[in-house]
Amino acid sequence: MEDRKQRSMLAVYVGLAANVLLAVLKASIGIIGCSPALLADGINSTSDVAYGIVVTVFLKLSGKPADHEHPFGHDQLESIAAVVVGAFVITTAIAIFWNTVNQVYELLTSVSDYGGASILAFWVAIFVIALKVGLTIWTYLVGRQTHNKAVIALAHDHRNDIFASLAVAVGIFFGRMGYPWVDPLAGTVVSLVILHTGIEIIRSATEDLMATVPGKQLAKEIGELLRPLAGVKTLEEVHAHRFGPYLVVNLTIGVDGGLSVCQGDEIASRAEVVLLENIEFMRRVYVHYHPVQDGCRNML
Repeated sequence: MEDRKQRSMLAVYVGLAANVLLAVLKASIGIIGCSPALLADGINSTSDVAYGIVVTVFLKLSGKPADHEHPFGHDQLESIAAVVVGAFVITTAIAIFWNTVNQVYELLTSVSDYGGASILAFWVAIFVIALKVGLTIWTYLVGRQTHNKAVIALAHDHRNDIFASLAVAVGIFFGRMGYPWVDPLAGTVVSLVILHTGIEIIRSATEDLMATVPGKQLAKEIGELLRPLAGVKTLEEVHAHRFGPYLVVNLTIGVDGGLSVCQGDEIASRAEVVLLENIEFMRRVYVHYHPVQDGCRNML
């Protein structure tokens, strides 16, 4: 668990440092190189820095140990952090959409002597794309390995920055070729992609916050692990929910009615240990047992 926290925080810190660098670079070159698109992308990176700080705080708090009021720990703060990321992504997408639509309208209905941005702005956009591609791949791998919703959400946001910077590069290129309206038009398309990503981030995170029951695959895996366990006659109920990346499971098993209470408790304890040792991110297992009766539903 400690290694998981360290790797998650490393991904957040690296992403935050990269966004600080890119916010300064894109905003300054956007002004110097006369590129409104690159300047807008720099403002987008500034918002990335803002919620990156928020996510850092949430992930630090999620590492607090369990206490009386939070017996399962504070790991759900990771999902809350992912919701924060998703909300920022959606807000950014809406702002980019309306801004780019207005720019397209103004460029198509008025005469402009805008001759395009400098070549330096174009190469900065290419550099940003390359950096964000590497950052997206690495952050996504860390998120998948740690099962951290907030880190995966950050990886998706890094991916959005690739699309945004690609739109900037295309806009700058065609602007220099005499088609300035291509820049904001590409930004409009990108804003829709970003909006979809933000919605998906929030949907995934809220499933954990709402304790959405994991699918049938988990019940099948539990049945396969308990089938060879001596004393377990039936597996009748499986209720599972998540706390952040972790699972908490309540089981009902059937045992031989002739056994003593102590023997039944021993079987239930063995079942608990088997599941904790063999299912990744299983935090708690509660096993209820009773005598096997005819007609009981058997999931084994």
